Amino acid sequence: MNYTMDEVMKFIEEEDVKFIRLAFRDAYGVQKNISVMPGEVKKAFQDGAPISAGEIAGFGDCPYAVLYLKPNPDTMAILPWRPDSGKVLRMFCDVYTPEGKVYESDTRAILKRAIKEAEDAGIEFRFGTETEFYLFKKDEDGNPTRIPYDNAGYLDIAPLDKCENVRREISLTIERMGLTPERSHHERGPGQNEIDFHYAKPLKAADQMTTFKMVVSTIADRYGLAADFSPRPLPDCPGNGYHINIYAVDKEGNDVVKYAAAGIFDIIGDITIFLNPTDASYSRFGNNTAPDKINWSSASESELMFIETYKGRTRVELRSPDASSNPYLVYALLIHAGMAGIEKKLSLPEEMDTEAIMLPGSRKEAGKLAANSEFVKNFVPEGIVREYTK
Repeated sequence: MNYTMDEVMKFIEEEDVKFIRLAFRDAYGVQKNISVMPGEVKKAFQDGAPISAGEIAGFGDCPYAVLYLKPNPDTMAILPWRPDSGKVLRMFCDVYTPEGKVYESDTRAILKRAIKEAEDAGIEFRFGTETEFYLFKKDEDGNPTRIPYDNAGYLDIAPLDKCENVRREISLTIERMGLTPERSHHERGPGQNEIDFHYAKPLKAADQMTTFKMVVSTIADRYGLAADFSPRPLPDCPGNGYHINIYAVDKEGNDVVKYAAAGIFDIIGDITIFLNPTDASYSRFGNNTAPDKINWSSASESELMFIETYKGRTRVELRSPDASSNPYLVYALLIHAGMAGIEKKLSLPEEMDTEAIMLPGSRKEAGKLAANSEFVKNFVPEGIVREYTK
């Protein structure tokens, strides 16, 4: 929905909204928020709500002590798990400087710039996601354990699959917030689940991912469970992937996603630190079906990319990212890399290339590649690069 400020104000008044959460994200995509009362919302729209810049990861180089959050009215959503009387509303915000300029290290703004560059060139990108997570039991004090909620496997059903009701409530909750999950199922690991989303425009896809992680964690907690999106929660079990399906067409509607895929191949090593920002990210590579080489296949789903053509359309699935990454930054970098591939009409390497280069094997190695990358310097603010490579 494309709401205006006036429509949001009217909704707050008519629907008994008592708290408004103004949400944003740090450099790693971790959602942060402040809550305001209804009387403060108009001021937030016009002037912004202040936050302390120095306390936010990735904002450390900010020359200002205070930054300002300005909500996007079209991201308005009621939190369905809060009371009907005295509702809680959430809006995603953009981050501004005291002079009213967009703060360059706000990753939502970085994504917006990438989208505009693509639109100016007549290219439309969309992203779909397949995100895995574990559900663990909690101990008697409410602390997460490493005991999976069930011992089911891939596509199992109840009663072996005890996670079924949790996934259903997650999907219904997300739907009530204006998003539409495509499918859900039990994954290969014990207590491991997957919920997928249709293709969406990049900004909506990033907002969707942020909302999704919040909802999963909240619903799991209501069931007395802990949700875990980390890359490899259990050393002897499959890790959690955040597979990204990529769609790209030019202004004539021509499918140009293979060029985009070739562009991503060309610089994947340089951007891996942003797709896989934790030490645990690299222990996932090469285990079970997680990739560890820069290669692709149309027949196997264990390579870096799975590429297939179906009913005249090409589907490109990038399989290296994990959900500890920041979707705004990830999509921005994929757009820029894809644009380079489209502009140069790059070709994909040989399928199942036996001499394929390895993905970075550690966070340290990935950080060095990013720190020395001209591509990264062109599109990622210096403060964010330092945050990821320190």
